Amino acid sequence: MRALKVFFILIFSFSFFSCSLDEELKEKEINWSKDQSSEMNKNFALEEELDIKMYLANRISWKTTKTGSGLRYFIYKNGIGEKAVSGLFAEVKYKINLLDGTLCYETKVDEKETFEIDKSDIESGVQEGIKKMRIGDKAKLIVPSHLAHGLLGDNDKIPPLTVLVIDIELVGLISK
Repeated sequence: MRALKVFFILIFSFSFFSCSLDEELKEKEINWSKDQSSEMNKNFALEEELDIKMYLANRISWKTTKTGSGLRYFIYKNGIGEKAVSGLFAEVKYKINLLDGTLCYETKVDEKETFEIDKSDIESGVQEGIKKMRIGDKAKLIVPSHLAHGLLGDNDKIPPLTVLVIDIELVGLISK
């Protein structure tokens, strides 16, 4: 009988404590503004920019061009084919790495991936970069997280807020 009383006292105490905790949380307002979000995003972007600059400082032979969006690209082998434009389907071979060299994805030797330029769910940084290329070009793309997988990553091999280094070859272009 004594054990039963102790049990009820414990249950009562726990429920009382959890109710008062809920009230405390309800009273506490979360003050987060658009300005704070904007400032946080600026800080993420500055950190990524610094990481990219340090990465490129060790690759001085890469003559990268930076676009207005923050994408950097370097075409290291020039092709002579047709230029990639919106609406065509691009056939590519690629290797996707993190800045630390970790390999995330790559096409197999005997395969290629096809996607519609500007009309598919391929990263916006790749979409932008592919339009700088001609058939036969090989390029390095340094893709900031906001042009890649952003705050969430890809829920597999690419972590959140991660800059990607993509080695890409434009193998072919197909009309609709």
